[in-house]
Amino acid sequence: MPAETSFNAIVERYAGIEGRDLVAHVVKDYPGRVALLSSFGAESAVLLHMVADVAPDLPVLFLDTGKLFDETIAYRDQLVKTLGLRNLQVVSPDAADLARIDADGTLHSRDTDLCCHIRKTVPLARATEQFDVLISGRKRFHGAARSDLRLVSEQDGKLKIEPLAAFSALDLSNYVTAQQLPPHPLKSFGFHSIGCAPCTVAGGSEDDPRAGRWQGSEKTECGIHFSS
Repeated sequence: MPAETSFNAIVERYAGIEGRDLVAHVVKDYPGRVALLSSFGAESAVLLHMVADVAPDLPVLFLDTGKLFDETIAYRDQLVKTLGLRNLQVVSPDAADLARIDADGTLHSRDTDLCCHIRKTVPLARATEQFDVLISGRKRFHGAARSDLRLVSEQDGKLKIEPLAAFSALDLSNYVTAQQLPPHPLKSFGFHSIGCAPCTVAGGSEDDPRAGRWQGSEKTECGIHFSS
């Protein structure tokens, strides 16, 4: 976390600010030290639009696990072009890790936690080392560990910003409509939350979007986000 200001002072500084305004304040306060984490998933267009409006050169870290839907890659390219994002940085798993631990690409069927670890957690940790502040698009209405999500938190020495934490499904829908943002292609097939193809099925709802992730297991998070 940025050392020049105490965490409590940072929380107080951003009290009552969310959405685009929170993004703008953070980018201004920590120039060159902020990155956005984006999956380019079902709800990603809202925060990406806010970032494009405030700071189109902000680093946008996209984790390509090698197991994503083709539609997600196409949607990423569409949004980058449509929104005018100028600093997309694609993060990938280490080839040596994959060769050593998941040579046949089927680890997800045996150990989802380890698969997420080598394809998501480890590469993203490397990619974020140079940044002090990370912005992500998690929301409280997703439930489970996200139910009490704070707009500003601190973990492992980094400041975590959640501009959409208090947004509802209706808030997101209204924003998408007002800004005429394109939907993820899989939305029309009943996907409300979209991750890696082997571990995502159509399902969920506007108010409970993550029901289609790791269906049939108790797993609700992949581990890339700091605890709040």
